[in-house]
Amino acid sequence: MSSIKKVVLAYSGGLDTSAIVPWLKENYNCEVVAFVADVGQGAEELEGVEAKAIASGASECHIVDLKDELIADYIYPTLKTGAIYEGTYLLGTSMARPIIAKAQVEVARKVGADALSHGCTGKGNDQVRFESCFAALAPDLKVIAPWREWDLSSRESLLDYLAERNIPCSASATKIYSRDANAWHISHEGGELEDPWCQPSDQVWTWTNSPEQAPNESQFVQLSVKNGEVVAVNGEQMSPFQVLTTLNEVAAPHGIGRVDIVENRLVGMKSRGCYETPGGTVIMAALQAIDELVLDKTSRKWKDTLANEFSHLVYDGRWFTPLKDSILAAAEVFSTLATGEVVLKLYKGQVTAVQKQSENSLYSEDFATFGEDDVYDQSHAEGFIRLFSLSSRISAMNNK
Repeated sequence: MSSIKKVVLAYSGGLDTSAIVPWLKENYNCEVVAFVADVGQGAEELEGVEAKAIASGASECHIVDLKDELIADYIYPTLKTGAIYEGTYLLGTSMARPIIAKAQVEVARKVGADALSHGCTGKGNDQVRFESCFAALAPDLKVIAPWREWDLSSRESLLDYLAERNIPCSASATKIYSRDANAWHISHEGGELEDPWCQPSDQVWTWTNSPEQAPNESQFVQLSVKNGEVVAVNGEQMSPFQVLTTLNEVAAPHGIGRVDIVENRLVGMKSRGCYETPGGTVIMAALQAIDELVLDKTSRKWKDTLANEFSHLVYDGRWFTPLKDSILAAAEVFSTLATGEVVLKLYKGQVTAVQKQSENSLYSEDFATFGEDDVYDQSHAEGFIRLFSLSSRISAMNNK
């Protein structure tokens, strides 16, 4: 432990990282530099965070604005693959971890640190995500994970630890939920959610209205998509971050983006989480609507495979790998076709694409019509069906 001179800690100002600062100093006899990632979690969470870090014993605090880069370089590329983990989770926490880890390494290089630290527990996915990124970007830096080393085992013990050292902390022993927020989503775990038979109370949700509370009138929003990216909302050109924040404001009152799932953690156990992703749910619905128009059957099937694989890659923390580059390259081919306009209806927790068009659309009313047409000879279908089912016909004949 004495070989460690300076540690950069991923610091949030919450209970865990407030205790980690003095713990590192006492147990490693080292200087602690706090690193705070601004990923759009909101001004309220960032307010006074530098002062808290210094009061906890950090020698300095670096707050790095990552909001625009997170959306443009991590979330938008992931959206192009169509990745949704286990069919429901839009990967809000997972997508933020690689950019946070990268920025933490950059701060460590800047201040000459020889170690990195985080506040992830030994039960969760985040320890794997952070440390896999550290391994890819800075294998020479030691990683310290206090939750895997110390004997502090509860919120009460952490609060007592800080009180004994006269270190201020706004946390209390009555906090029920564990939350993680960024511009894309907010997650909720703990409390009654640890029992899958328990319906989430109204106290769980902090961002979106319930469908019952949502307006009785629907709202329509038009998204312009270019090469797989949303570039405008209701005709107004916007940056990726502006698109997301605008849609968050529009969709949250309508109760869009709530999910309640039991997911498979990478470490082997299942966990129950509630997620709110209002704007992201609208964006995903628009991109799926464009795909319906521009991708043929086999292309959609292949993209589904890419989406599933990429969802696990992001969830498991394998961002800085050749596999990530390979899947994104494949998804980019499909994205060259994904250009068009989508109108979405927001109503009582549901988002529905009600109008869609694309210059690359494969849909042809001339062919699909139930009315009279001059382009499709229905008698041709008989030969197609006979060939398509030929193996079944031969199998049946053999059985006789």
